[in-house]
Amino acid sequence: MITSLKNEKVKNWKKLHKRKTRMENQTFLIEGFHLLEEAFNSCWIIKEVIIQHTVALPDWCNRLPVVEVSEQVFRQISRTESPQGIAAVVAMKEVQKIEGNQILLIDAVQDPGNLGTMIRTADACGFAGIIAGLDTVDIYNDKVIRATQGSLFHIPVYQQELKDEIIRLKKKKFQVWATALQGAEQFNFVPVPEKTALIVGNEGAGVRESLLAAADKTVRIPIYGKAESLNVSVAAGILMYYLKQ
Repeated sequence: MITSLKNEKVKNWKKLHKRKTRMENQTFLIEGFHLLEEAFNSCWIIKEVIIQHTVALPDWCNRLPVVEVSEQVFRQISRTESPQGIAAVVAMKEVQKIEGNQILLIDAVQDPGNLGTMIRTADACGFAGIIAGLDTVDIYNDKVIRATQGSLFHIPVYQQELKDEIIRLKKKKFQVWATALQGAEQFNFVPVPEKTALIVGNEGAGVRESLLAAADKTVRIPIYGKAESLNVSVAAGILMYYLKQ
């Protein structure tokens, strides 16, 4: 059992809190029984399970490398207020391509909760996959992962330059929709094409002008009350379900 906070393993686990280290190692940390089970059932490679010595290890974890740690050590690597005492180091999965007719593109969204909610909603909605722009918060951020409630392991998600992805998708006969407040058509008046790539944008600035210019359609959701706009994850959910009709 590891009890020292100066142990090299503990130091390396803590380093995975940083995006740079995650990308260098191509691994990330997850916490909690639910996320660990979702990753396992979705056939992601679990490098090692970290279990607090007072916590019972699930039977199916016996097939995985397990490291037992003290409560003090676990709290040192945990990013949650009420740790469940179980975590894991998981290998990132390289997404080669997304197969399907509806894809969500996310431009410069900064709030981890918003990104995680959109991943979860896209999963629930049956979208084929998600492409997050390079300016969007890291998809392996711990808050993003928790907000997905395991959907990160169900649906292809990767980060790439969106301008390049739009060109590629148009070559594959996708119609590109972008959300906008001005000069846009009301979404439910626009016929739904067979293949659609939907772009949603930054919480404050919206979709970048260069991406709006590259879109085939700009669409808006009507506001009937006094709110200035909708939360980006709520707006994305409305539009994704409309596109799946």
